[in-house]
Amino acid sequence: MKLKLLKYFFAVTEELHFSRAADQLGISQPTLSQQIRNLEGELNTVLFHRDGGKVEITDTGYILLKHVNRILLEIDQATKSIEDFNKTTRGEIRVGCSGNQLLFEPMLNFHKQFPHVKVSISVLKTEKTIERLLNSSIDLGVVFLPAYHEQLETIPLFSANLHAITSINHEVPSQKKVDLKYLSQYPLFFMPAQYYIRQVIDLYCESKGFKLNPTVESPDVYSLIKMATLNEGFTILPKIYINPSNRDNTLALEIEEELPSLQVGVIFKKGMYTSPVVKAFIKHIENTYVSKSV
Repeated sequence: MKLKLLKYFFAVTEELHFSRAADQLGISQPTLSQQIRNLEGELNTVLFHRDGGKVEITDTGYILLKHVNRILLEIDQATKSIEDFNKTTRGEIRVGCSGNQLLFEPMLNFHKQFPHVKVSISVLKTEKTIERLLNSSIDLGVVFLPAYHEQLETIPLFSANLHAITSINHEVPSQKKVDLKYLSQYPLFFMPAQYYIRQVIDLYCESKGFKLNPTVESPDVYSLIKMATLNEGFTILPKIYINPSNRDNTLALEIEEELPSLQVGVIFKKGMYTSPVVKAFIKHIENTYVSKSV
C-alpha cells in the first residue's frame, strides 16, 4: 500500500468532497476518484458512500482513518526528527583518535554550539582507527599521518614537533634545547615500541648510532608525563599532549636534533555517508588546527 494513497484518502476524509480534496492535493478530481477506487480495490472494501456531491465515510473507512492518523503522525515525527538531525541539533559522532588531547579544544567549542550532540571518543592506535573506519564502527579518525589506504580520505590538519617533557623544577641546563643523548642519563618514560611516536624516536636514534632505553613503557601519555615530572626524568611527546591543568608544573624543551615533525589529520571512509553533524564536527577541527604547528 503506497503512502500516497493514504494521503489521498486522508484528504477526502477532511474535506468530505472530492473536488475540494483534489484541489488541496493539486491533482484533478477524476485522478483522485480513480486513486480512491484503487485503494478500495486493494482493501476489498468501500471507504466512502457517494451520493451526488455528498460524501460520507463508511465504517471500514473509519477503521482505516484511525490507523492512517497514526501513520501520518509517525511520518510527521520522523520528518521532524530528520530535519533536527540535518540541522545538527541532535545526533552522535564516533571518533577514533591518537590521543583525546588532540580533540580537547575543538570538542569544547563544538559542544558550546551543539550541546545535544553526543561525541564518543576511542583512544586508538592509527592502525586500529583505520580498521574501525573500514568496518564503519566509527565515523572519523584523528591520527598521525600518513594513513595509507585506498578506501580512506584524508584532511591534513597540523604538524606537531616532539619535545622533551619534564618537571618545571628539573635540573636541566638553562638553554631552551636539549640533546637526545643528554636525556639518556635520566629516567625515560616512553610509549611502547609499536606506537608511531616511539617508532619516530627509535628510527632517528638508530640512524645516529645510539639508542634510548626507557625505564617505563606505557601507552597512556598522561601517565608518562606524570611519571617524568615526579621522577626527575623525561618523556618525548608533542607538547599538545600536556594537560592544560598541569602546564604550570611541566616544562617542554625543544630537542637539539631535527626529529621528523608529526603530521596530524582527519581520516574518513570514502563513499560512506557523512551526516551533517559529523561534517560540522570536522569543520570545527579544521577551524581549530589548520595552519597550526604545535
